[in-house]
Amino acid sequence: MPDFQLNDVPLLSRSALDRAEHLRSDEQALKEGWPGARVLRMNRRGQVRVEDGSILLEPATTLAQEPVDEAVFVGVEAGRHLWALRDNDLDGELMDLRAVGGALHLDDITLGVLSTALALLNWHDRAGYSAADGTPTAPANGGWMRISESGHEEFPRIDPAVICLVHDGGDRVLLARQHSWPPKMFSLLAGFVEAGESLERCVQREIGEEVGVGVRDIRYLGSQPWPLPRSLMLGFAALADPEQPLVFSDGEIVEAYWFTRAEVRQALAAGAWGAPTGLSPDAEQQKLFLPGSISIARSIIESWAAE
Repeated sequence: MPDFQLNDVPLLSRSALDRAEHLRSDEQALKEGWPGARVLRMNRRGQVRVEDGSILLEPATTLAQEPVDEAVFVGVEAGRHLWALRDNDLDGELMDLRAVGGALHLDDITLGVLSTALALLNWHDRAGYSAADGTPTAPANGGWMRISESGHEEFPRIDPAVICLVHDGGDRVLLARQHSWPPKMFSLLAGFVEAGESLERCVQREIGEEVGVGVRDIRYLGSQPWPLPRSLMLGFAALADPEQPLVFSDGEIVEAYWFTRAEVRQALAAGAWGAPTGLSPDAEQQKLFLPGSISIARSIIESWAAE
């Protein structure tokens, strides 16, 4: 099997944001930084305001004169503190993380702000009560911790998930479509890691459950945060025999096919499904659409197709 590696760092893994962990527990420093800080407002759908092709960051003092409990501290950029806040009354031009990745050319700091804010706010939405004793929790440490009435400390959770490009060692790759996806939209196989399970065993189990295919020579490629709502995607490649019958036993996959490298390259050239900039004029004739650039799936597929 040829050595297959990612050609580039996945988009959401390029974050250059200074997370400034040392400031989170320093209430005085956070207060002193608040007058010059900027706040990102985000609704429950993960959408943010966009103006003139840029993500809108508002002066923190338009919100309050000092840090508020519902805001989370995401980091520092050029000496300026950056915060995020849940706001379900946003208006104007709104975009979520998927749309932003396809429509705007954002720098690595802004991408880090978006993905960190989304992950933190999603966690806070679900962490209002302690998992240890059921009592209400309150935010602390700039939003990086919650403390229950009994003093139990809880921290943001992430859910590890594997995503794997299954290929035959030559010019074919196995792509699948879930029930909820549009027709012709295919991607890599993925699934969450179970308790007590290694990443490699998870790759084997998930692919076996979803399409009934056994894989071997599992190799790690790279990772990417995926705060939808709070995952970490761990990318792999694996070999499989395309003569194995496809069996959709767990009900998650509605169809899957082996595509040639030429077909994948043609689909990549046509654009990405759901991209605000649109697909190529002849995209309707395509039999295959692929994920957008914000996903590690596209990075893995592009790297394989370039071999």
